Amino acid sequence: MPPTSSRPRSFWDDAVVYQLYVRSFADSDGDGVGDLGGVIRRLGHIAGLGADAIWLNPCYPSPQADHGYDIADYHGVNPDYGSLETFDRLVAEAHARGLRILMDLVPNHCSDQHPWFTAALAAGPGSPERARFVFRDGRGDEPPNNWQSVFGGPAWTRVTEPDGTPGQWYLHLFTREQPDFDWRNPEVLAYFDDVLRFWFDRGVDGFRIDVCHGLIKDAALRDWDPAGGSYNAYSWNRPEVHEIFRRWHALAAGYGPDRDLLLVGEVWVPDPADLDAYLRPDELHQAFSFDLLVQPWEAAALRGAIERATARTQVHGAPAAWTLANHDVHRAVTRYGIVRPEPAPESNDAFAALMRPRGEVDAELGGRRAGAALLLLLALPGSVFLYQGEELGLPEVQDLPDEARQDPVFHRTGGLEKGRDGCRVPLPWTADAPAFGFGTGKPWLPQPEWFAGYAVDVEERDASSMLHLYRRAVRARKELRLGRPGPVEWLTTGADTVLAFRRGDLVCVLNTGSTRFAAPGSWGEVVLASDGSDVVAADSAAWFRTTGS
Repeated sequence: MPPTSSRPRSFWDDAVVYQLYVRSFADSDGDGVGDLGGVIRRLGHIAGLGADAIWLNPCYPSPQADHGYDIADYHGVNPDYGSLETFDRLVAEAHARGLRILMDLVPNHCSDQHPWFTAALAAGPGSPERARFVFRDGRGDEPPNNWQSVFGGPAWTRVTEPDGTPGQWYLHLFTREQPDFDWRNPEVLAYFDDVLRFWFDRGVDGFRIDVCHGLIKDAALRDWDPAGGSYNAYSWNRPEVHEIFRRWHALAAGYGPDRDLLLVGEVWVPDPADLDAYLRPDELHQAFSFDLLVQPWEAAALRGAIERATARTQVHGAPAAWTLANHDVHRAVTRYGIVRPEPAPESNDAFAALMRPRGEVDAELGGRRAGAALLLLLALPGSVFLYQGEELGLPEVQDLPDEARQDPVFHRTGGLEKGRDGCRVPLPWTADAPAFGFGTGKPWLPQPEWFAGYAVDVEERDASSMLHLYRRAVRARKELRLGRPGPVEWLTTGADTVLAFRRGDLVCVLNTGSTRFAAPGSWGEVVLASDGSDVVAADSAAWFRTTGS
């Protein structure tokens, strides 16, 4: 692919995308669960941030074993969230505000209540119905191989056959309620072609694709040597997976240039260079640059991640998709605020310790660093994905009672891993309202009392709040066209704890150290600072621009 600057412009070249966890955003009907009606009601908040698009976490019919990532029907809307008519109204009202809609596609697995899987259980071994999934005979009373579930425990569950006898085993790389499809089966390929067309025809502007690297498994289902670590190369990142993305790229392109449809992948790989194959000109348009998200608060580490990602952009022309938070990781304030790290428990998830680190947290320190990281993020070329609640500076809710936790990660590990509930607690909108304005019913996850201080109405009244910083920063990013394609020119700072780079006539400086950094006068004057000052204090960032530029 030629460099981004020489191909037709797409909205994702420099988009600001707001990731919306529907269940926790806003509840319009008082049942304690966020819904599409709540999203419609709060579209002004998203538009007010300056977002260009919304990514909706799964809102399909689902028994909610993994809160929507176990899909029973890929062609509908969960009744808890609304209906197809509600969805169509959301798309229309979002488009009227200039907001595009991205959906979450979950192709690796479905729900065990999906009609295909219930039919497979009823049909028995050797049937065409079972061939849509990864069913295998065991090794006596043992599973077909030693693979482990990302969420804890074995990746295989044995079924009882229609005649009542113990039978075959089926593969689930996540929970037992999420059976993996067999993507070598042409029926599966055709089914998902139909799913993509169904939603594209309803006006959806693209998909975030879940677990892109997991769709194809080793054909022989060989045992994985535990000495190789928890990243099982027989279940992840197989070379045949790329044929699927070429097929989908062609499908999206078939809608013509006026639709500008996006395919952005969730691809977790040990070596960031492995992302290159997913970004070839006829595959995914983007893949998340998780490398930056998992770096410690160190200037050299952050710079290295940026250099690796921008190098891929130069080769493939695919703009980077940057993010510092999502529904699977601890909130940035908490990650950056850890002052006394604790060892992580053993995990089947190779990235768990990086995504959800443990330790004593200084929330004030984490808040300063999260604000600084925002300016770093927004100064980079490409698109950025902002997770709901980050604009409020919310810390992770770490002290949820065990009986309230719903994440299968918590339950499948026997509580060794607390899981992801802490970043999914329903948002606070109004400090003195029931459920902090989330809705009139009891929220599906309990909100701590300290959420009142982070409510939208409180931050609206405070010009120094994280909410106002987000608005100023996104607005300035657009005015200065910082997301546009172009080089990141690194500048000498003379300090190992400070990184600085130039984008056009703007210089971004991030200070990860404990003392103030004095920027050279030639870099210009501060146009925006994470702490509102005109210097680059410890754990802060600033944008400089020459007067008159």
